[in-house]
Amino acid sequence: MDISIEKAQELLEKAKKKGATEGDIIIVEGKSSSVQVRFSTIDKITDSNYKTLGLRLFFGKRSAVTSTSDLSPESLEKLIADTSSIARLTSPDDFGGLPLPQYGMKSKELDIYDEYFPQVSLEDMLSLSREAEAAAFKYDKRVTNSEGGYSNKRATRIIYANTNNSYGTYETSIFTVSVTPIATTNGCMQRDNWYSTKRRFSKLDNPVEIGEEAAKRTVRRLGAKKIHTQQAPVVFDPETASSLLGNLCMALSGYSIYKGASFLVGMLNKQISTPAVTIYDDGTMPWGIGSKPFDAEGITTRKTTVVERGILTSYLLDSYSARKLNLTTTGNASRSPGDPPVAAPTNFYLSPGNYSPSEIIKTVESGLYVTELIGFGYNPVTGDYSRGVSGVWIENGELTYPVEEITIAGNLKDMLLQIEMVGNDLDFRQKICSPTIKISRITIAGH
Repeated sequence: MDISIEKAQELLEKAKKKGATEGDIIIVEGKSSSVQVRFSTIDKITDSNYKTLGLRLFFGKRSAVTSTSDLSPESLEKLIADTSSIARLTSPDDFGGLPLPQYGMKSKELDIYDEYFPQVSLEDMLSLSREAEAAAFKYDKRVTNSEGGYSNKRATRIIYANTNNSYGTYETSIFTVSVTPIATTNGCMQRDNWYSTKRRFSKLDNPVEIGEEAAKRTVRRLGAKKIHTQQAPVVFDPETASSLLGNLCMALSGYSIYKGASFLVGMLNKQISTPAVTIYDDGTMPWGIGSKPFDAEGITTRKTTVVERGILTSYLLDSYSARKLNLTTTGNASRSPGDPPVAAPTNFYLSPGNYSPSEIIKTVESGLYVTELIGFGYNPVTGDYSRGVSGVWIENGELTYPVEEITIAGNLKDMLLQIEMVGNDLDFRQKICSPTIKISRITIAGH
């Protein structure tokens, strides 16, 4: 059966008749299609549809969350009964509950769904995948193999309703094209990848440009050398700088803060970075990959200044972590239907600076330009950071030769305080984005 907002509200009324004091329902419905080609031949086609309903009920300060993909009337009746039984058995939590009604939803229309979505055919996606892969092969004769050209389209519909009379629905679309070439020289192989992800099909990057960029990045890695262990300036390209921001997000989450599991505990309104750093989280950006009109608790999304000229001005909060910290939710609640909400970023980005990437590189006498981070060596509790990297060595302000099998090690607290320069090349390619950044000195472990 189809679930409407009205039907969701009916289910919540039934739950209240079973003794629930408050509750909410989130329904996630989606369809996804993807195509992978290799040497222009179809390698894989997938097509999926899904629908899941999540129910969260409170009995005073006791609560439970359950979910189901069976939306028949009998299944939903059983879901209400089971959730009610589980909730009554849980331990009370004084900080539990829905957001207060005055923080509730206001109507907001956001451009996040491409009406052209149904017209994007399998042939369109095949064409994009093939063009991207063919361009990679054509770019350089050393590109001899491929892990494939890939394209995907996905549409999602969200319905939310709660017993505080907050309710709403929205649809999103997303399209992706990527290619992963393999280059060979003197018996050595290297691979790399490039992609484009957009809410609108017409705004995807040209597949030829995607293929050429993927090939350029791959060929650039051929003949990689090792370097000696040293301390040197490090420049992160936008992709790897975005990964650093993702690590910062973990430490900014309200859950990490109230658990005491973050190096940013007690740092609100204190300096955590250089004045070159201003960071925003903005769920209201038109066509933003992370944009949505309201969060997973029905709170209207907003633009939050997280770091202003190096000063930490806000954490990322859902209503539970906000109550625990005696703060106000920032509209960052996120959840899968079967889980309670936690704070997560929407469009989280480092505001661009005034320098082009080449200007930043020119300031480095001897240092590292990072193009790939490998592994996961990050502790949000302490800030300790250690990742394998690949990249290009900088000498006298010029990119010289590729390097690999090295590790950068430090602490994110120190790294933030050593951001010297911020690039002007911010591109909203994903939910967490950054321009090029230069950190004055990091330990680079080689041989």
